[in-house]
Amino acid sequence: MDIDIKSTSNPKIKWVKSLHNNGARRRKGVFLVEGSKEIAYAIDGGFKPVTFFICPDIYNDSLSGINTEDVFTMNKVVFEKISYRSGSDGIIAIFQSKSTKLDSLNLSSNPSLLVLEAVEKPGNLGAIIRTADGAGIDGVIICDEKTDFFNPNVIRSSVGLVFTKQVANGTKEEAYDFLQKHEITAYGAIISDKSRNYTDTDFTPPSAIILGTEHDGLSEFWQTRSKPIMIPMKGLNDSLNVSNAAAVISYELVRQRSEATEHTK
Repeated sequence: MDIDIKSTSNPKIKWVKSLHNNGARRRKGVFLVEGSKEIAYAIDGGFKPVTFFICPDIYNDSLSGINTEDVFTMNKVVFEKISYRSGSDGIIAIFQSKSTKLDSLNLSSNPSLLVLEAVEKPGNLGAIIRTADGAGIDGVIICDEKTDFFNPNVIRSSVGLVFTKQVANGTKEEAYDFLQKHEITAYGAIISDKSRNYTDTDFTPPSAIILGTEHDGLSEFWQTRSKPIMIPMKGLNDSLNVSNAAAVISYELVRQRSEATEHTK
């Protein structure tokens, strides 16, 4: 296969490299995805690919289903300039962004949601999206976001599920109004004497689990607009990592709803 790009100073390489930056992704309305599996998830999730960059020295799959007019090949040195992960399989794609507003969410007849306030670490967001997928949570809402959904580390830590799981953003006020509109009860993970053990909380009706950052916890806004719940801590630490907390409470919701379904049979 002929090599199209042989220099790291090529304008296309500079363009792709710029998309590692959140601001550039937002301005240009595109984002990059590395890895065959993640790219397949993005396509399955309805995102439109714009351009593919392939390193023939690494990439061993076929190009079936890809418009070859939008494919640029490069040598390994150039590819490593735009790659952001170790053990790459030699393919990166650029996709067009699409709306992630709250009104884009499609809810089930008995919805369950994870609502995150001001999450900062891309790895945590990706892990929570992965949990939401595994637990069958309808979607993840980010309030007052501090990290971009399409951050490469969110894509990597969610193993591409950020494209197939519903993810939306908005202000905390918009999120609360959304929950109210759809009659979804908000349960805030709050360390308080008034907080109820999460296992003693009924998550079988429509429920939203509200989680804050480990450092600050939930804001007063959510503390006064949600029912306080907590995960008992038996050691010196008073809280779990937010992604771990999301997993623990989400699977309690799954357990309760599974048992409720069994009892109705």
